[in-house]
Amino acid sequence: MIPIDSADALAAFCRRQAQADYVTVDTEFMRDKTYWPQLCLVQIAGPEEAAAIDPLAPGLDLAPLFALMADTGVLKVFHAARQDIEIFVNMAGAVPTPLFDTQVAAMVCGFGDAVSYETLAGRLAGAAIDKSSRFTDWAHRPLTERQLHYALTDVVPLRTVYEKLAQRLAKSGRTQWLDEEMAVLTDPATYRQDPQESWRRFKLRSNNRKLLALVRELAAWREVAAQQRNLPRNRLLRDESILEIAAHAPATVADLARTRGLGKNFAEGRLGGEVLAAVQRVLALPESEYPVPPPRREPPPGIGPLVDLLRVLLKLRCEENDVAQKLVADTEDLEMIAADDAAPVRALQGWRAELFGKDALDLKHGRLALTAAGKRIKLVRSGTASEAAQ
Repeated sequence: MIPIDSADALAAFCRRQAQADYVTVDTEFMRDKTYWPQLCLVQIAGPEEAAAIDPLAPGLDLAPLFALMADTGVLKVFHAARQDIEIFVNMAGAVPTPLFDTQVAAMVCGFGDAVSYETLAGRLAGAAIDKSSRFTDWAHRPLTERQLHYALTDVVPLRTVYEKLAQRLAKSGRTQWLDEEMAVLTDPATYRQDPQESWRRFKLRSNNRKLLALVRELAAWREVAAQQRNLPRNRLLRDESILEIAAHAPATVADLARTRGLGKNFAEGRLGGEVLAAVQRVLALPESEYPVPPPRREPPPGIGPLVDLLRVLLKLRCEENDVAQKLVADTEDLEMIAADDAAPVRALQGWRAELFGKDALDLKHGRLALTAAGKRIKLVRSGTASEAAQ
């Protein structure tokens, strides 16, 4: 088994796949030593053939591959697509379109939350996936026969997985449900990394606006510096160090050197100088330009039992309709519904409202009750309480 490593072979393969209704796609990449993922292998399977493409082959132009990913006449099927799509967005500047994610489709079809590819391949395609090469060094050349075989098992059984999930969606009339979920994955904004927003990754509970401004500036500096040097964020400066620097606002090299985990060499070097400059930029700002702490949403006292009832209702309705609970609502959604009939949550909109949201409001206002009937939970509508005794 030889991967595609020449321009002519790649162009010919992509021309053939452009005639297909769909292709299944997966990638192998490394990013433990880099900020940007290093694409090491692309696996594609059409209905008739499958191949591994070697993007590290000297001089190989991936333009035919990117053209196939942009071909609106060919559906691109991934499993847990986000990281794969991020690679194509970074390299080609566009999200592969149209798109089908089998992990999301499986949630709509009742396979549970974030179901693994191995599970789907086993249950829908009868394939046993050997994951022993999962942590292989994909950048090392030449690739072995075992590595290539492993790589192709991520796309060949995926054809059957896709076809059976598509059939289930069509039969259940839930294709539109999947379209709503795909909207996030196909939005280019999902993959844009604004350095000025990177501070929001930190779980901050402080209302100190100066501290927040320092974290914002330091996180933005780190993001840009990591991108420019193509290094992992934490290779430059760990989250803990950012928080400590923000807490103490060091003004001198000696002050910075006392930061736990940094030391004298960092403080005296170029990175240390850039960190001190970032601190000074914040200290020179008027307080009006400091970020405002996001409002804390505290659930009203006493709604805990109602949230528990809503959780039982959610589980019941999702089991009845064979849909993953995570796709409909989470604990925060339930708390917001308990507190506000007009809560801005997806569970009160569209198909989710029909499946759960309307019943949730009815339960909240006494128009719906939950009762046990043997080992099962039953819903009792207002005015039909006699059913509970049957």
